[in-house]
Amino acid sequence: MYYPYFRGKQFELILLRDNAEFLAQNKIHPIIEPVKSNFKALERAMKAINEEGGDCTLIVNPQVGQKPVLTTNILKELIEKDFKKYKNLSLGYMMHPESNVSDLVTLLRKYRSFSFTILHYGYTNGKKMADAIKTFNNVKTHVFIEGFAGKLYQRHLKRDDIKRILIRNGFKSQKKNAHYPPSEHFSDLHITYPEEGMDGFGDYLIVGDDYTETGGPAYAVAIHLTYLGADDDMFIYHFISDQTDSPTDPGGKFLEALAKLAKEINKPKSYIYKSKACLEYLELFQKQHYPGLGYVKKLSMQHHIELIAEYISRAS
Repeated sequence: MYYPYFRGKQFELILLRDNAEFLAQNKIHPIIEPVKSNFKALERAMKAINEEGGDCTLIVNPQVGQKPVLTTNILKELIEKDFKKYKNLSLGYMMHPESNVSDLVTLLRKYRSFSFTILHYGYTNGKKMADAIKTFNNVKTHVFIEGFAGKLYQRHLKRDDIKRILIRNGFKSQKKNAHYPPSEHFSDLHITYPEEGMDGFGDYLIVGDDYTETGGPAYAVAIHLTYLGADDDMFIYHFISDQTDSPTDPGGKFLEALAKLAKEINKPKSYIYKSKACLEYLELFQKQHYPGLGYVKKLSMQHHIELIAEYISRAS
């Protein structure tokens, strides 16, 4: 039902590895786009997910990064080796504006023993796509990226035996952390996806679709935390440090932002779900400890996953 989209940065892969049991138990299906040519961390994460019996999609033709990871490397070093034994692994193929559908057909034919997830991210000829894949029974899921796959395009690919997932980027990225508002709307797709004709939904968590190799200097530190408001509509808090005019003292800035988060959580009628990630935030506040910005982002991503799992469990 829930398909969170990850870029394979180190802290994201650690998050997946550490939460493999939780993901499997809650039927959360992560989509991973590799961004590093060194596959060690990716292999550990995928192994953990597989051992817990969790479903997962690995994109074999990544598009992000200055030098996207080569498809041939992913296929030879992962798919044709240890990953071929993974029963719940789906091969993801990204159809972008420059894609050639014949390349997809070649892979569908060569890797017939794998299920495939096709991600629609700017390719426009839905009829040609539908005609090309209609004889392949290993296409199991279509993932439509909102804004890059219109309704008419989607109509060509509607089949009862293929799942349809819609991914929405709920995170409104700002160039500077200081520019985020205290709170804003995130998404209602976790509630409305059936009305979109979908079998499930996804997002880019609290990171957004924009990809950068590394972050710039932190003039301000922001902690992003999603929450459910009225009617279970989803919003996001942006807890911003008081210091915003210098790239120094990231630890001090984190503690300033963390103090605001702790104050909001401890309000008598707080909207914030007390996830394991949030409890860890409170421990960090109590200890006045700064774990690094990558770890902070990992915690907020974990909270988002826990929040959606709690909603699905409650709503089902």
